[in-house]
Formats: sequence, structure tokens, C-alpha cells
Amino acid sequence: MKLQKLYSYVRRALDDYNMIEDGDKVAIGISGGKDSLTLLYALNGLKEFYPKKFEIVALTVDMGYENFDMSKVEDLCRELGVEYHIEITQISKMIEGKGCSLCSKLRRGAFLNASKELGCNKMAYAHNMDDAVETMMLSLIYEGRFSSFDPVTSYEDNSMSLIRPLIYTPASAIVGFANKYELPVVKNPCPYDKETERTYIRELLKQINHHAPGVKDRMMTAIKNTIGRW
Repeated sequence: MKLQKLYSYVRRALDDYNMIEDGDKVAIGISGGKDSLTLLYALNGLKEFYPKKFEIVALTVDMGYENFDMSKVEDLCRELGVEYHIEITQISKMIEGKGCSLCSKLRRGAFLNASKELGCNKMAYAHNMDDAVETMMLSLIYEGRFSSFDPVTSYEDNSMSLIRPLIYTPASAIVGFANKYELPVVKNPCPYDKETERTYIRELLKQINHHAPGVKDRMMTAIKNTIGRW
């Protein structure tokens, strides 16, 4: 995927869901994965010509795992002229044997607090189209309801909103972009990576798509047409 195509996907999401307003300061969650680095490229480029003016900062929550080296990401941010911060935590020690849900909650809390300290009023997560479809399948199979995450989530006091600008971008396009632009992807240090229910759903969707090509696009259409908050 070329950069202009990435801009097209992301700009459509920004416009459709009013993700950006004049004067916003957006904290981009940078895990070091291909999704978050692609989002960094997209928002850094779009802010130069998007009609509503906004600022960005890149923010990583360091969970305390050994050998978590973000130096190449720091170099990329320096090259792009993007302010970069790392929030040091001990989340890895707090979640030993307690599962992914607690980890996710603690990471969200650390990211929210750090974003506020940096003066941001928006947070951007790099969830893509495939993530939305997988979340719907997880909800359907394990909870018995048809649901997915919102493109925009406003917190109760309205001091902060969470946006997902990659919501229209397929995972396969992100892989192509990461390879084409040689993004400095950092391996996930979590020992439970690739061992989750989401991984099972991802593989299941691959099998379904083999028999019914384009199924994820149709599921995404179903999400948009069925879930009222979209």
C-alpha cells in the first residue's frame, strides 16, 4: 500500500466520525507494532493538509519487560519530527498469572494518565478493520451478542476522547505498507502473545475467507449497518 492510499483510508474515517477538531492534540499509542507505526505515518502526514489543524505526540507504555528496545522507533519519530514519550511502568510484574484483561485495563489507564499529562485531549489507537471484525466475532461467540468497539469513544467528563483512525484500513494493507516503507517494527515482548482467543478467531476468519472470499468486508458492512453507535 502506498502512502496516498493510507491517507485515503484514514481521512475517510476522520471525516465519517468527526474524529478531529481544530486545536486537538492527539496522543498516538505506539506499541512498536506495524499498526501503530502505520498510524503514526498517517496522522503525521495528514496534519500537514487536513482542513482541521491538530497536533500529535507519540506515546509508548513500557510495561517493564526486559529487552524492550524502542530506540529505532525513537529514531523514526526524530526523522518525522514527532515528539515522542515513553511511560515507564511495572505492569508486567502486576499481571503475572492474571490474564490479558487486567493487562489491557492497566495499559489503558497508564496511557490515559500520560496523555493527560502531555496536554492531549484525544488518544488514537491503531485498531484496524480486521480488529473490528475479530472483536465482533469474539463478542458473538463468547458473549452471545453482536458488538464491536466504537470508532470514537468519549470519556464521561468529556476531557478526553479515544479515536481509531485505521478503522477502515485492512490488516493486509498495513502489512504491505510496513514492508514497503521498512517500518522499524518491534517484537511484542509479552510472553502470552499469539496465545489468545483473538488469535483463534483470526485463524477461523482465514478459514472462512478461504471458502467465502471477501467475508471480512461483508462483516464490516454488517457492523456499520447494525450497531447503532456507528
